Amino acid sequence: MSRIQAAFEKLKLHKRKALIPFITAGDPNPQLTVPLMHGLVEAGADVIELGVPFSDPMADGPTIQRASERALKHHVGLRDVLGMVEQFRSKDVTTPVVLMGYGNPIEAMGWEHFAKRCEEAGVDGVLTVDFPPEESHEAFGHLQRHDIDPIFLLAPTTNDERIERVAKQARGYVYYVSLKGVTGAGNLDLGDIEKKIPQLRKHIGLPIGVGFGIRDAAAAHAVSRLCDGVVVGSRIVQEIEDSNEQQVVANVTRLVKELRLAIDQD
Repeated sequence: MSRIQAAFEKLKLHKRKALIPFITAGDPNPQLTVPLMHGLVEAGADVIELGVPFSDPMADGPTIQRASERALKHHVGLRDVLGMVEQFRSKDVTTPVVLMGYGNPIEAMGWEHFAKRCEEAGVDGVLTVDFPPEESHEAFGHLQRHDIDPIFLLAPTTNDERIERVAKQARGYVYYVSLKGVTGAGNLDLGDIEKKIPQLRKHIGLPIGVGFGIRDAAAAHAVSRLCDGVVVGSRIVQEIEDSNEQQVVANVTRLVKELRLAIDQD
């Protein structure tokens, strides 16, 4: 059983919902990424999404774009990110880690080598924004041979045919993007999410996480009632940007604890 599956089954047993925070590896500097990851777990994270810095993102809003820029100034690349996961695993062998990013750095490394390194480092899942399931059979075949879960995005505009296609290939969980646009953009419409989730569940047996636009504890609480996991990225990355480096781990830990408490409220 994968770490992701085990985490969601444990949550289901205790009738709880997953908190899935996102940070960009190397932001605000490479030395703080692993301490931030441990801080997320201490605060109640069930799965960590770790962003791979990329110079030309298409789904990330300004906040996460700036995080990538800060990481790239420190020359943080895919090999460095895998090393950070390896370091994290020296103390935490339980919390699932999902790499989130774009295909170019993986293509440069080679999918087979990348998948092998993910397995060695302790990565549990990979979400590549620009690799849709229609074009990814060979790439994600490498991941599955190394027991890495391919994770896919679904959007408000996704039709039943595409949902079925994703359901056949996805492992771990499915990430439902609650907004049209980039991360951190717009305001949540809970009614739209409430209508869409049953459509997804007709085809998808995996847990469904919802992200994009969840910016506070109240929103996290409300969204958690509609799905299996709440993904929070831009708000946490904004906290990193607003904090000095001496306080960043403490500040992020405090924020994520607030989100955890809100999600756990009856």
